[in-house]
Amino acid sequence: MQLNVRDAAALLHVSTKTIYRWVAEGQIPGYRVSRALRFDRSELLEWALANRIAVDTTPAREVERLAPLPTFADALLAGGIHYRVDGDTRDAALANIVRSLPVSHESAREPLLQALRAREHIASTAFGDGIALAHLRNPLQFHEQRASIALCFLDRPVDWHAPDGAPVHIVFTITGPTVRSVLGLQSLTWFALRDAGFRAAVLAADSRETLFTLAQRVSSNLIHPGSPR
Repeated sequence: MQLNVRDAAALLHVSTKTIYRWVAEGQIPGYRVSRALRFDRSELLEWALANRIAVDTTPAREVERLAPLPTFADALLAGGIHYRVDGDTRDAALANIVRSLPVSHESAREPLLQALRAREHIASTAFGDGIALAHLRNPLQFHEQRASIALCFLDRPVDWHAPDGAPVHIVFTITGPTVRSVLGLQSLTWFALRDAGFRAAVLAADSRETLFTLAQRVSSNLIHPGSPR
């Protein structure tokens, strides 16, 4: 979905002047179409999440026909918490993560793995402190009916080409039926990790019981994408 400058400003809750400045500085993904600036909505949402800018991730025309997103805690319960995931490289770790993921059909695992790897080759999903947020750019091709977040603790740290250079040992892997669901759960995960208690428990690879309890508490404090403000 293409947006103009005014649409982009409204989506990101900034002025049009800020959008023009970000474009001039090369900070934001945009395109020139007949000398006019245009933006892809999905790319803007992904950019906003990577830069920790809060946005409403609910496309208006999808609201009525899609089931509500799960809460952060319910999505984590659906994806599960997995310990000692093996792998000496990023690709090997992703392969073992995919083996742990709940999927609708076993035949979906290999294309899912290839899509996750392709996403990492475009740009690393690691964002520092040894944590990565693996996800798909185009989930529609996998026909998954359930949105989920799998929290995986790697058996040993792996080079994930993180911006801070730190190896990754914690991977949140997000799957879902639509771009909206994946972006929505990305947003919830970002905000959950801002909670000091939950973040500390994640970094310490605490027990499933503790992590799920903290996730429930965090969920009660989060603004659910698409919910009334």
